[in-house]
Amino acid sequence: MSDWNNQVQVALYDLVALAPTIKPSQITRRPRFHSFYDIELVRVVDPATWRLAVFDRVGPKWVRTVAKLRAIPPHSRITRLIGDGSWPAIGPWGGVQLSDFLHVINADTRANYISMQCANGFLMSIDMEPGRHPQTILALDFIGAPLITQFGSQIHLRIPTKFGFENAKSIISMGVTDKWTKNYWTKQGYNLFSRSRNRSGRQSLPL
Repeated sequence: MSDWNNQVQVALYDLVALAPTIKPSQITRRPRFHSFYDIELVRVVDPATWRLAVFDRVGPKWVRTVAKLRAIPPHSRITRLIGDGSWPAIGPWGGVQLSDFLHVINADTRANYISMQCANGFLMSIDMEPGRHPQTILALDFIGAPLITQFGSQIHLRIPTKFGFENAKSIISMGVTDKWTKNYWTKQGYNLFSRSRNRSGRQSLPL
C-alpha cells in the first residue's frame, strides 16, 4: 500500500505549483526549536571545519565549504514550516536553490533520489522532483543571519511543499543516486512523499 501511495504522489507532484509565500508581517518572531530529539542532543557543528561531501552520480567528488556555497546566486523565501505534529512556524530562509547546486556539482538529475546524511547520523532521501522544485533551497541563513546549531547549521534543507521532518538539518554529505535509503521516518511507517502539491496547486496529504 505504501508503494502504491508513493506512485500516486509521483503522478501528482507538479514542479510548477508553488507553496504560498508569506508576508514579512506574518513571520513567527520567536521561532522555537522543533525536532524528534531534545535540544540537549543537538550536535554542534564547527563552521570553521564544516565541509559538505558530495558523492555518487555527480561531477568531481570534492567537498564544498560554506564560502563555495555562498558563491552560488542566493535565494530567499518566507515560507511556512509545518512539523509532523502540525507545529507551524513562518520564517525567512536564505540560501541557494538546490537545483542550482545540483548544476554546480554536475549532478545527473536523471537519478531517482537525493540522499543526505546529517551531523547527528540522521539519514534522509528525497525524490529528485522535489529536489528540483524552484522553492527548494539549501538554507544557510535564517531571520537574516547564518544558521545557528539549533536550526541546522551549516545547511538546512528547506522544502516548503513538504512536512518538516523531510527538511533535513545539519547536512554533512549529499549524494545523487538511484538507491533509496530508508531513514528514521520511513522506518516508522511514513511515506516517501508525505505531503506534496497536486496539479491544481492545493496541498495533498498521504492517502
